[in-house]
Amino acid sequence: MKDSLFIKAAFSEKTERPPVWMMRQAGRFMPEYWEIKNQYSFLEMCKTPELAADVTMLPVDLLGIDAAILFSDILVTGEAMGGDLSFTQGVGPKFANPVRTQADIDNLQTNVGDRLQYVADAIKVIQQRLNGSIPLIGFAGAPFTVMSYLIEGGSSKDFKLTKLMLHNHPEMAHQLLSKIATVTADYLNLQIAAGVNAVQIFDSWAQALSWDDYTEFSHRYIVEIISKLNRKDIPVISFCKGSSVFAPLMAEAKPDVISIDWNVDLLDIKNRLPQGIAVQGNLDPHILYADKTVIKDRIHRLFERMRGQNGFIFNLGHGIMPDIPFDNVKYAVEVIKEFRY
Repeated sequence: MKDSLFIKAAFSEKTERPPVWMMRQAGRFMPEYWEIKNQYSFLEMCKTPELAADVTMLPVDLLGIDAAILFSDILVTGEAMGGDLSFTQGVGPKFANPVRTQADIDNLQTNVGDRLQYVADAIKVIQQRLNGSIPLIGFAGAPFTVMSYLIEGGSSKDFKLTKLMLHNHPEMAHQLLSKIATVTADYLNLQIAAGVNAVQIFDSWAQALSWDDYTEFSHRYIVEIISKLNRKDIPVISFCKGSSVFAPLMAEAKPDVISIDWNVDLLDIKNRLPQGIAVQGNLDPHILYADKTVIKDRIHRLFERMRGQNGFIFNLGHGIMPDIPFDNVKYAVEVIKEFRY
């Protein structure tokens, strides 16, 4: 995989064009996804290796992207630790047994690799199908984000219960985060052992935190996780909502790539990062709703801004929305693949 555009860019090597993959590239904007989803529950899709492989391969076959990403969910670690997880259409993920007390934290398990073996099995099936054509990215949720779901019992607009634990019971919050960090590092190493070519850590709710709280309750655990990874030849990508603010701190965890949201000039942020850290991003996903002339113009504008920069992977500032037209996503990939520096 060392010759792949994605791996070269992730390690800040020169590429003839930026490689492209998109967060949530295997998902609800594809009719083919719904053909599978209408037959199985979301967790069945995650836990059945052949189905996870089918969905992972959809953007490979239909879009021609430069890297595949494992079809799974950031909350499988929370479930493996003892969370009663379900997904409901239109509602999202729910934990029926939220973690609110010391006893709840004590009850969470950390030696859970056997409960996540289905992910390793899916990786092996996917790699057979990819047959060395492009790299496969594995991933996990960052401890703060997984913690927020466990405490709130699902998605939250204000993270009130989570922040109450951080501020009123920080020692409990750290116990919970430490357990999740242990599981997350083991889980990513399980994926690496199973054959992924890169990993990404998703801190989807980091933007809810102040700088001090991000430093104490998120960053320190990402530092711990990355330090434990068997990362030889495996690039590590760090993503959070809020990366345009937190990127200088994120760099201290020593990832190979920082994935940047769309609220900042990408070249400016790259110039503020240490040498040798690549950037991934950072097109506003809403642009993919626009006319094709606009899509092409905005992609070229970003590419011209990054001209001459090694270590640039094209992605969106966040995931593809479910109602973005498939043809627009396909067109964007074609524009990117035709571009040359």
